[in-house]
Amino acid sequence: MMKTFEDIVHYRRSVRHYQNVEIDAEKVKHCIELATLSPNSSNMQLWEFYHVTEPEILKKLAVACLSQEAATTAKQMVVFVTRQDLHRKRAKKMAELETQNVMKNTPAEKQEKRIKRWQMYYGKVMPFLYSKFLGILGIFRKILVNVIGIFRPITYQVSENDARVVVHKTCALAAQTFMLAMSNECYDTCPMEGFDSRRVKKILNLPFGAEINMIVSCGIRDEKGVWGDRMRVDFEEVYKRL
Repeated sequence: MMKTFEDIVHYRRSVRHYQNVEIDAEKVKHCIELATLSPNSSNMQLWEFYHVTEPEILKKLAVACLSQEAATTAKQMVVFVTRQDLHRKRAKKMAELETQNVMKNTPAEKQEKRIKRWQMYYGKVMPFLYSKFLGILGIFRKILVNVIGIFRPITYQVSENDARVVVHKTCALAAQTFMLAMSNECYDTCPMEGFDSRRVKKILNLPFGAEINMIVSCGIRDEKGVWGDRMRVDFEEVYKRL
C-alpha cells in the first residue's frame, strides 16, 4: 500500500535505539539525493553530505556524539555539513546555469539584459554577502543596508553571522527532506546536535571553513527506541491566522 505524505510525516520519529539489522546503503544514498532537491537560499547549495557506512568511522563518530544510544546503535550516519567557504565556486556555477536558462527560455531581445542581471547577482552580490573578514565586512554591509533601508524595503540580515545562519537553515531543510525520505523507506533516523564538532571535523578531514550542521543516525527502530508518545504543544498556541 502506497504511503501518503501524512503517513510519512507521522511515521518519522527521533529514534534513540536501533535494531541490530543492516540497512541498504543504496537506499540511504537515494534519500540523500532527494535531499539535494530541497529549497535553499539563492540556489547556492552551500552544503555537503557525508554518508558514513564504515564500522570504524561509525565508532569514532559515536564517541564524538557523546556516546548517545542514537549514535552507538546506528547502522549508518549522515553528517550534514555547511560550506560557506565554497560560495565563489557555487556562485560561478549558478551564473553559468542561469545564463544557459536565459539563452534557452528568453526572447533574443531581452537576453543581454537578463544575463547581465544574473552575472551581477552571482558575480557581485553573492560574493559580497558571503565574504568574511574578522566581522568587518559584515559591519560594513549592515551600515550600507541601514542607509538604503531609509528609502526602500531591504533585507537587514547581512552580517557575517547572518550569512552563517542562512547556510545552516538551508542545510537543515535538506536534513529534514532526507529524514522524510528515509521514513518513506520505513527506515528510521535521529537528528543529533549533541556532538564534539572539532572531533567530527577531524574524523571527516573537513577544511577549516566547513561547519557541522547536524548528524543524522540511521537504522531500523527498536521497540525501546521511541521514547513514549509524540507530544506537541496545543496547535492553537502556535497557529496564528491573520
